[in-house]
This record gives sequence, C-alpha cells and structure tokens, in this order.
Amino acid sequence: MGTPRTPKGRARTAASRLASEYPEAICELDHSNAFELLAATILSAQCTDARVNLVTPALFERYPGPHELSVADPDEVAGIIRSTGFYQSKTRHLIGMAQAVVERYDGEVPTRLEDLVTLPGVGRKTGNVVRTVVFGLPGLPVDTHVKRLSNRLGLTEHDDPVKIEHQLNSFLPADERGAFSLRMILHGRRVCDARAPRCSDCVLADFCPSSSLSRRR
Repeated sequence: MGTPRTPKGRARTAASRLASEYPEAICELDHSNAFELLAATILSAQCTDARVNLVTPALFERYPGPHELSVADPDEVAGIIRSTGFYQSKTRHLIGMAQAVVERYDGEVPTRLEDLVTLPGVGRKTGNVVRTVVFGLPGLPVDTHVKRLSNRLGLTEHDDPVKIEHQLNSFLPADERGAFSLRMILHGRRVCDARAPRCSDCVLADFCPSSSLSRRR
C-alpha cells in the first residue's frame, strides 16, 4: 500500500493501524453506567483520568445516582472532588447535571447528543464520550489528544473541536468513529506526547507529515 496522500486517506490508514496497535478501544475513566461516566467526564476537564479515578469511588458511594446527587450539599461534593481542580465550578456542573437528568429525563441519562449538551457542564466532547462508550452510538469525541494528533497527521487544519469533529466524521464510517477517537487518545497519551512525541515508536510515523522520521526521507 502506498503512502496516503489525502487527509481522508491518512485518517483511514491511521484508523486501521491504531486498531491493530490498540485492539481494545477503551475509555480509561472508571465507570459502571452512563451516569457515572457522565460525572467522571465532567471531572476530567483539566485533570488526568488517573486522578479522577481516585476520586469517583467516594463520590459514587455517597451519590450512586442522579437523584442522590441532585439534592447533594455542594460543600460536601466539593470536599470529595477538590483534588480534581476547579472544584467549585465542577460541583455546580455535577449537581446541575443531576438535577436536569432528574427533572427533564426522569432520572435517565439521555442518548441524543442534542439532549446531552443541554446538561450543565456537558459539551459535545462529553456527550459523545457517553454516547459512544456506554450506548454504542455514533460519535467522535474531540479532546486535546484527538485535536493534537489530527493536526500533526494533517487530517485537518482546524483548531475548533466542533469543526475537527465534523471533518473527521466525513472520513470515517459512523460505526468506527468512537473507537477511532479512543485509540487516538490512547496513542496521544502513550506515544504522540504533546512536548516530546516518540516518532521512532509510532506506527503512523511513515506517513505523518509532522514525524521527525518522515521529514528525513
């Protein structure tokens, strides 16, 4: 197979190689249902998944569902999640999200992206995470890793996550988008680091326009 020359070609080749590199497209936020993943993803803003996973067991033990969280004492929630950073705004978002789920959706996390993004603290990225990981529905979450890798691979010239999402959607079948995003995130964390990408260990290096290896050819 020749070197892919177009953004769509690079996206399809990247999807294929990353699927071989990471057979299990996993979300690294611990959760057992849609509510827990929604709350964990809200907490993950400007915070590592590892830190969130240290916090959520206590949070979910105290507030196992949206009904319990919707009537929570904000100071108590803030005390539990303080180490994730920006805990005051995250507390408002968590309680507001739970109240909206209870009041508008009878305590069930909605599946439509149009509904998810109306919840406090939930944007397209968070909504797409829940849709793809829990419900198995089409969606392509664009986080900082997906954005960085998409630009390095020459898949897009956009900086806006929504524009990147729509462009990547046009390259990939709907049923592959969620797994592609998860694998891009894993690859960004493990190989294509923001400051020191390990191009010599990268399965995409031979066709990546930003690779130090491809530039030597």
